[in-house]
Amino acid sequence: MAKKMNIALNYKELTPDDFKKIIILGTQVHGEGYLDAENIKQWHLKGLHLGINAGYVVYHQEKLVGFRITYSASQWDIDQWCTPNLWSIESNKVCYFKCNTVDETYRGYGIGGKLLQLSIEAAKKQGALAGVSHLWKQSPNNSAVRYFSKCGGKLIKEHPDKWYEDSLNGYGCTLCGFNCHCEAAEMIIHFS
Repeated sequence: MAKKMNIALNYKELTPDDFKKIIILGTQVHGEGYLDAENIKQWHLKGLHLGINAGYVVYHQEKLVGFRITYSASQWDIDQWCTPNLWSIESNKVCYFKCNTVDETYRGYGIGGKLLQLSIEAAKKQGALAGVSHLWKQSPNNSAVRYFSKCGGKLIKEHPDKWYEDSLNGYGCTLCGFNCHCEAAEMIIHFS
């Protein structure tokens, strides 16, 4: 395996100027129907609290190569896929790591971990004490769960068919198409 070159990456807070590029990269990585102009706008707003932005993007030159969507604590809905009774912390102090996406060509440079750390620092300033996420267990070599575990994530519960309803409503999973049976690992990172 060839050694990766050092590349100059520019990390910055996510803004509406990034939306079109985020939709393109999100569709390439996650599948058709995962992101659109309306939901990226809503996802971005859920990450803004107390004048602090918990969402980040990273560019290599002019190319968007990664993004992290994070919802601020108390600005997201706890649904049937969440088990707050197992979090060991008040749910209104828990942010939600919605999405971490890195262009396939740029994986292995630590981009996912850096984006997560930037979001954690912002979420802490917003008052969060922990963050929860649903990691895609079918990612190549279960890389999503491995990376989140490496960053301090602990498994809470596994959720079969997490994205099935989304797939019936227009989300085309990159593995299953419009009949998704992928499994999610609900995981949490405590910040202290």
